[in-house]
Amino acid sequence: MVLENATYFHSFDGQIYPIDESMKKVMERAIEEMAMKALRTICIAYKDIGEYEDIESKDERNVYEIEKSDLIIIGIFGIRDALRKGVAESVLNCQKAGIRVIMVTGDNKLTAEAIAKECNIIHSGIANPLVIEGPEFIRRVGGIVKSTVKGEPDKIANMKEFDKIAETLCVMARSRPEDKYALVCGFVNNGNVVAVTGDGTNDAPALKRADVGFAMGIAGTEVAREAADIILLDDNFSSIVKAALWGRNIYDSIKKFLQFQLTVNVVGVACTIITSAVVKQEMLIPVQMLWINLIMDSLASLALATEPPTPELLNRPPHSRKDYIVSKVDFQII
Repeated sequence: MVLENATYFHSFDGQIYPIDESMKKVMERAIEEMAMKALRTICIAYKDIGEYEDIESKDERNVYEIEKSDLIIIGIFGIRDALRKGVAESVLNCQKAGIRVIMVTGDNKLTAEAIAKECNIIHSGIANPLVIEGPEFIRRVGGIVKSTVKGEPDKIANMKEFDKIAETLCVMARSRPEDKYALVCGFVNNGNVVAVTGDGTNDAPALKRADVGFAMGIAGTEVAREAADIILLDDNFSSIVKAALWGRNIYDSIKKFLQFQLTVNVVGVACTIITSAVVKQEMLIPVQMLWINLIMDSLASLALATEPPTPELLNRPPHSRKDYIVSKVDFQII
């Protein structure tokens, strides 16, 4: 945007020269080369303003009219936000666990794709990865259809087109808050379990709409933290993998606990009923039943509930939201 509004540039010799087509191509090529190296580009320019010029008027995009012409470029810089240690490995662990990772960023397309490759969101094992810009995504899916029924979620206008995009989507660049919200709505409408990370006030709608919202405890705003379900105290993506690991461990512990308890109690009740009906004598007196419950409900259950998680829990796909904690039993008469 700054380059489009610039007319002149500062040369190395300290002089100011007009920007012709060849120089503009040199600048655009420099921006592309930096973006392909995962660098965010910043163009710095200024303008000499006269005493009586209008410095208040703005256009529909909230850009000052005076900034839209005759800018003088000082330079184009590339800045790098280095990945946190362990992020690339954590993304691979998520993919191995059946958790799909999609980057939603305000960076331009080339920069976003380069960063996605660096942190393994895009790699050779992913076929036909799609990188799309937010406005293009909204145009193709038709935007959001607001629900008129209280409590009913918003929906995507064109779900068929959304399904085509979602199948291979890896990165959404140049995204706006409404683009992120629409993406979350589309995945939730399809029955997926969706987790969203965010740190800004504009991320609040997406954090609320997701099944699980992760807000940043350090860089996150108060609005984002209130809208989220979980706050990452270290602002590290690796903590999300730990949350998934512990979540699966707790789920498995509950299933083991229920399996153990049902087995012991059903056997105890069945034996008591059968012996009372057949032998006309109780097999276990109430004190003995209470003693069995005391041992089973405390020591054995404590052992199951305190089992630590293991890395092998991430070697399987996540369970469906429709799965039963206690499996359904199908009886077949032969």
